[in-house]
Amino acid sequence: MHQPPTPPGDACPSAAADTDTDANACPPPRRAIRSYVLRAGRMGTGQQRALDELGPRFVLPYADHAVDFSGVFGRSAPMVVEIGFGMGQATAEIAQARPDTDFLGVEVHTPGVGALLKRIGEMGLGNLRIVQHDAVQVLEHMLAPASLAGVHVFFPDPWHKKKHHKRRLIQPPLVALIASRLTPGGVLHCATDWQPYAEQMLEVLSAEPLLANTAEGYAPRPDYRPLTKFEQRGLRLGHGVWDLVFRRR
Repeated sequence: MHQPPTPPGDACPSAAADTDTDANACPPPRRAIRSYVLRAGRMGTGQQRALDELGPRFVLPYADHAVDFSGVFGRSAPMVVEIGFGMGQATAEIAQARPDTDFLGVEVHTPGVGALLKRIGEMGLGNLRIVQHDAVQVLEHMLAPASLAGVHVFFPDPWHKKKHHKRRLIQPPLVALIASRLTPGGVLHCATDWQPYAEQMLEVLSAEPLLANTAEGYAPRPDYRPLTKFEQRGLRLGHGVWDLVFRRR
């Protein structure tokens, strides 16, 4: 769950040379609204061990420039980014089922990073890397335009209260940024179990001119997206899940 892009026009203009500096001083920069709150999560011993032993190989440092991912993975292959992978169960299963595709998971919470590293080690996944950083900055700086075969956003925080809706990840500026990073034919796949958020997602994605819906409204769950234990429990209780699959024009 990540920070929506900062709106343009927030930069403070330079003060004129013949004006009083104090009177024209720039106000403090406005803090961008974040779609996540960093919490001190509990690390299991297995997660910590995976972080220590596998982190140096599989966790990439954030960079403020486009990264050559063919060099990172040692091959040229389609690449999919997952934003906010949680504890990484679906991420690892998808990467295992699609060995010809490279995956980059972006997550800010350390316990989730440790959990996915543990799965990488147990499953022997060579086609998966992690960046522990804000996804907006990763998209803006590390990923070149038209470089991705897909972007997955599964079950982002719905921010239920109306006053917190501005924190929701799926907003027009981020969707436009994601669309710019997709190759023609690339797919943005979102999923949520909160119907009001699903309705907002459908509205926002449908309004992005670079994207076309692959379904009439919501899409059937693609076979490649596994059901998590949390989702299976919700479905047994009668809760809905909505998938949205849009393709880059």
